[in-house]
Amino acid sequence: MQINSRKDLKYFLERDRIALKRKKSFFKDDIWKFEILLRKAEYYCNCMPGPLKKIGSLYKKRLYALGRKCGGFSIPVNAFGPGLSIAHYGTIVVNETTKVGCNCRIHEGVTIGATGRSGQAAHIGDNCFIATGAKIIGAVELGDDVAIGANAVVTKSFAENHITLAGVPAKKISDHGSHDFLAEGLFNE
Repeated sequence: MQINSRKDLKYFLERDRIALKRKKSFFKDDIWKFEILLRKAEYYCNCMPGPLKKIGSLYKKRLYALGRKCGGFSIPVNAFGPGLSIAHYGTIVVNETTKVGCNCRIHEGVTIGATGRSGQAAHIGDNCFIATGAKIIGAVELGDDVAIGANAVVTKSFAENHITLAGVPAKKISDHGSHDFLAEGLFNE
């Protein structure tokens, strides 16, 4: 799912706000500002014709500058569905071919990268939790409701839903899943 209209933009922003557990207020911290810029860049890149599309590239420049200020966020447009929650300041590197579904909570030190062979990165389902320092490398496919433990290295696909992965290399360690790690308001629809 990606932003294809102003209505989608509003929906994505509201889901991100809920995922971040932010109140509706005028004051915004840098992580929330980053996510707003990310969604606006997606809107302009996806929806605007011709010259107006250039506004998206201006948003992207501001986005990457703010990402550096936050500790090194390198997150491309159209990688995450609605409900993105960046938990903390710190380095997060996401390959431009990555696709992540709705409701993802991602911590610092995470890399979602591609391998040289395929040039493709992960496709991750809905309701995922990616803990501090986790690495997801290559064209792996992960199901819905997956929790990835701290410092895990995922290099193969896990199609099963509602599981927890941990270790180097990552393996299934439980049927617990991710719901306990995500904002409760995301599931009240």
